[in-house]
Amino acid sequence: MKNTSQIPFAMVDLFAGCGGLSLGMENAGFTPVFVNELNPDAMATYLANRHHQVGGKPFADQDHLHCNDANELQGPRLEKMVADLSALGLTLPDLAEAESASNKGNLDLLAGGPPCQGYSGIGHRRSYAVDKKDLPSNQLFGRMTKIIRRLRPRVFLFENVRGILTSKWTRDGNDMIWPDVWGEFCKIPGYHVRYTLVKASDYGVPQNRPRVLLVGIREDIVKASSVVDLSADDEDAVKCGFLPKGDPSEAPGIEELLGDLVDPAIKLALAKQDFPKGKFETRKYPRAPHSQIQEKLRAAPPAHEERSGQLTDHEYSKHAKRIVDKFSYMIKNGGEIPEEARTKKFAQKVLPKTWGNGRPTITATSMPDDYVHYSQPRILTVREWARLQLFPDWYRFMGKRTTGGIRRAGNPREGIFDREVPKYTQIGNAVPVGLAERVGAHFKHLLEDALGDASKGRLSRGDGAGDADQALYRGGLVGANTDRS
Repeated sequence: MKNTSQIPFAMVDLFAGCGGLSLGMENAGFTPVFVNELNPDAMATYLANRHHQVGGKPFADQDHLHCNDANELQGPRLEKMVADLSALGLTLPDLAEAESASNKGNLDLLAGGPPCQGYSGIGHRRSYAVDKKDLPSNQLFGRMTKIIRRLRPRVFLFENVRGILTSKWTRDGNDMIWPDVWGEFCKIPGYHVRYTLVKASDYGVPQNRPRVLLVGIREDIVKASSVVDLSADDEDAVKCGFLPKGDPSEAPGIEELLGDLVDPAIKLALAKQDFPKGKFETRKYPRAPHSQIQEKLRAAPPAHEERSGQLTDHEYSKHAKRIVDKFSYMIKNGGEIPEEARTKKFAQKVLPKTWGNGRPTITATSMPDDYVHYSQPRILTVREWARLQLFPDWYRFMGKRTTGGIRRAGNPREGIFDREVPKYTQIGNAVPVGLAERVGAHFKHLLEDALGDASKGRLSRGDGAGDADQALYRGGLVGANTDRS
């Protein structure tokens, strides 16, 4: 099976957010060649952390390979995307042949997770209880399927929250959302499709974080692969070899993950209410790394070596005395909230130093005040929040640190769908880097198995990039914590 592309495992990332899914895939060996993200701050974060080249030029500087609104990717704009990718050396189908199940282009992966606020329980409550059918973002899976039909990637991945499996289009009706989503992807000609509800904690991520992963593999790849077994199940992606199996024992504990970021001076400043006039932050690592995951997250790849040893986004909230007292009480009393401080607001929890039952029990959200630090009376910093998603410390986040509730949620009842996406929200919305890397490593193995010798020639980009650039994101988190695989 011949492959003419010189771009190693080329991928298109739709609804990319701040880049968690892309980074995990890059760690596994994939190369982003096109990115779509609506929010300007999330897109700025994505591009600020990508120094790889495609076509002999920095990817981040090529505006024609970036797009904000996925709804624009139709008609002439979609055809321009096809032409731009073809100019990079990718083989994509002609428009007249795009729907042909026999068409075998060489784009390796198209991945995306359309905005999920309307599918999740918390997200829906924060969306003013507007029917899900009336939220434009809930229809974006249809746009994704049309782009897949046009580009014909070897593999596609759709990612979303668990709530999509049980949500209904309207509050009073019985029409379920998932059958429509599942059916739309299954109707794409020339693909076999499976899905699984996975827990990120089974893939080395220090969170429970259930996610629906739907995978489509083109028929020619399935036929050539020894990894895939269609007969194993009609729907389950893990059983059929579309996704890797997980292991609940892999995830690091919270102290193992965050212990080197604990600055003793901060606890004293909170107790005394002695805050600087400017930012209340720690700019240098207060402790040496004492676990493999800390060492891994502190290391910068060659293209970002100027960031090595730098500590950014480790800024603290200047909590009032009553909040500090409340958090201190919670830390000393197993997370119990003092009676005088209890409210009807979402319950805050103290992060445990270790997972008492052997596996994570938390899920990072867009709300930084959901969790209290395990040893200091405060919420987590942006840097600590990012580590929960296994973003490395060299990764920079653009935009505001946080923002108000209505600016973050919009007001769909009044037709206001725009949302601010500050740093905490960007991170909370991201696909965990470790989960994406494990999935990416499986996809790469599957493709190498199916393509055989044709895949070996793709390890050189052929555009002037050296081996160091090729290794920009390699050596990621897979096997990094305690030589876990």
